[in-house]
Amino acid sequence: MKTLQDLFEHQLKDLFSAESQLLEALPKMAENANDSMLKKAFEDHLEETKEQKKRLGEICDSLNVSPEGETCKAMKGLIAEAESFMKEVEDKHLMDAGLIAEAQRVEHYEISGYGTVVRYAKELGHDDVAAKLQKTLDEEYGANEKLNKLAENRLNQKAM
Repeated sequence: MKTLQDLFEHQLKDLFSAESQLLEALPKMAENANDSMLKKAFEDHLEETKEQKKRLGEICDSLNVSPEGETCKAMKGLIAEAESFMKEVEDKHLMDAGLIAEAQRVEHYEISGYGTVVRYAKELGHDDVAAKLQKTLDEEYGANEKLNKLAENRLNQKAM
């Protein structure tokens, strides 16, 4: 990598890989969720993630960048951690509280990644791309907030 454009393209590929991995992980998280609202939150975010991956693909096409070729090691690690957690917990209420924690780690990673590429896109003069990436960033903030509300309103209390 020699330029900000190179770094931007690398980050887009990394996010594409992260979204691809998440598409496989979210159904497992939904399956392990006991609370119906949490299960629905995971299912809804799965649909949103499909759109986000598609949007990233369209962005890459518009920039003549292949989205393939990177493996997001951070997402791989976050998902491995979540899978390990799901195998260790027996209490259903503790499972739900822990799934929220695992999912929020993922959301925070995505918020960081999308925040970065929005800034890069703006600095590189890709205003239309920045707007599309901002839409995804806003969705990630929304998913995180939904998880916060589920935790604070009742699921953490049930785990006690």
